[in-house]
Amino acid sequence: QVQLVESGGGSVQAGGSLRLSCAYFGFTYSPNCMGWFRQAPGKEREGVANIYTGGDSTYYADSVKGRFTISQDNAKSTVYLQMNSLKPEDTAMYYCAAAWATVSGCLRLNRQRDFTYWGQGTQVTVSS
Repeated sequence: QVQLVESGGGSVQAGGSLRLSCAYFGFTYSPNCMGWFRQAPGKEREGVANIYTGGDSTYYADSVKGRFTISQDNAKSTVYLQMNSLKPEDTAMYYCAAAWATVSGCLRLNRQRDFTYWGQGTQVTVSS
């Protein structure tokens, strides 16, 4: 059974840091494109960062460039999202998602419909 399990969310003050983890398993063929999305109350789900798991190519939304870093540990089938210099506007439910794509394709995937499998999400709350 395919599962994506996020962890690491929590409440922090502005300027603080959190590291989210997403363990994925149960795939017959491991996904080669993993993404992090977020959804704030009343807003659409938006892409935050992607990583091509066959290498280390990454994509970041403009709103998080320079503050967030996506990384992976293939041996553990886990992707991470290191979030630094957090702002109140980063408050959202964060989801990881899995897809299959070419390198260039993976770096262009930023819509919910681009990804096939999803985790249940982990809440991040940043207070001012």
